[in-house]
Amino acid sequence: MTSSRIAFIVNPHSGNGSTRSKWPVIQALAKDRLGSFRCYMTQGVGDAKQIARNAIVNGAELVVCVGGDGTLNEVINGIMSHEESVRSGLVVGVVPNGTGCDFIKTVSIPTDIHQAIDLIAARSIRSIDLGNLVFQDFNGRNSSRYFHNVASFGLGGEVAHRVNKTTKTFGPFISFLWSTLICIFQYGKKKIRFKVDDGIEQEFNVWNVAVANGQFHGAGMWIAPNASVDDGLFHITVIGDLTLPEVFSSLPKLYNGKVNDIDKVISLTGKKIEALTYHRALLEVDGEQPGMLPTVINMVPGALKIISKTKELV
Repeated sequence: MTSSRIAFIVNPHSGNGSTRSKWPVIQALAKDRLGSFRCYMTQGVGDAKQIARNAIVNGAELVVCVGGDGTLNEVINGIMSHEESVRSGLVVGVVPNGTGCDFIKTVSIPTDIHQAIDLIAARSIRSIDLGNLVFQDFNGRNSSRYFHNVASFGLGGEVAHRVNKTTKTFGPFISFLWSTLICIFQYGKKKIRFKVDDGIEQEFNVWNVAVANGQFHGAGMWIAPNASVDDGLFHITVIGDLTLPEVFSSLPKLYNGKVNDIDKVISLTGKKIEALTYHRALLEVDGEQPGMLPTVINMVPGALKIISKTKELV
């Protein structure tokens, strides 16, 4: 590939700013293993989306995201802004370094820089599903966004809002756990009305609802142990009407894969979710906080090609 065929989109602010210092090493490794490429540094929110969109116009066939789930979300949204005929031959690679790098646990992308670059060079490609949600932004307008990992509403949106507004000096796990504990006391449960596919609309008193394509979110919470990125289904985890003592006694099960063993947790699968509430309920989308309910979430099967350890013929 020539340099215009490979585009690296780098968020130097990701990983609490550590990507900036790591980039010279990543750049040298990438040049050695992949040859020449174009590099684009993001400056702020929304840059990665526009850069990805433009890179495809300029002939990129491999787009490599250097950052966390939020940066990858922007890159994917830039790619998906093109028609399928334009993006059909495109492949996405990931060099993970961010506050939230939950998606890589599901698709087996290594955190080690050398191994991540070697994996991209090996070109082990699989097709993955994406979710698309229409929701209300903070100006009261309908907005649309794709996600690769998890979209949640309820406590998840409040936690994402707090994490993104506070320091991440103590690392992603502590940042998310501390924000979760604070929001448990400040937020409370909300009545959410939603339905899955063509089922009956139901009302639940919930702490959080996670609509999962990947298995993990919130810096390691194993929220959907049975989720798969290529089964054409969302795995939906409803954390229901738990008392505060029940919430705290159940916290370990949110991290060890036993979330479905918690009483008042409901597990569902489906391709479409519609949700609304009469209260303010924030959304969390791949670790970012773009808006609030109401929302309609649809599955987009086989939407994207990504490099991971698990190879699938495409």
